[in-house]
Amino acid sequence: MKKALIVSQAENTAAEEKLLRAEGFTKITVVSSGNEARRIIANDPDKELIVVSSPLSDEYGCELCITAAEYSPVILICSGDMLSDAEERLSESGVCVLSRPVGRAEFGNAVRAAVSSQNSMAGHEPESAEILTKIEEMRVISRAKCTLMQYLGFTESQAHRYIEKQAMNSRTTRLAVAAKLLRDYER
Repeated sequence: MKKALIVSQAENTAAEEKLLRAEGFTKITVVSSGNEARRIIANDPDKELIVVSSPLSDEYGCELCITAAEYSPVILICSGDMLSDAEERLSESGVCVLSRPVGRAEFGNAVRAAVSSQNSMAGHEPESAEILTKIEEMRVISRAKCTLMQYLGFTESQAHRYIEKQAMNSRTTRLAVAAKLLRDYER
């Protein structure tokens, strides 16, 4: 179930809702103020898309877009005279800014682009975590090598070979051997 949030002070949001349903969104929540939107985002941050039609009843909408972009892809719809100012303020946040009136094809393209960019970014998170894990592993092994060099007078290549040989002999990882060495020598 794809969820979307529409933030608009306009009474009639049927066109946006219809376009979102055509893009596969089944649960669409509509609110009229930035404060209401912030409350909903805080309680349910799992929205696949947030559409802000400015101005809102309590603010213009740029601040809301910056906050919301931390959780979901955001599309801001504003008047043509505010377009360049909004684009400038929101360029760092990754918010898609559209000028009113928005055509059906333009809105559909923006929705697909925003959702696909979010999906592609989500696909990189596990990769980033894996890289960070590898870096931490290398850091621990390097500390263990330095410890062997300091306490046993090994060269760097001897320390490297020692850790690898211990890992093979004990059938554990180099990280486990390095952690054990650090526990033994850095008390």
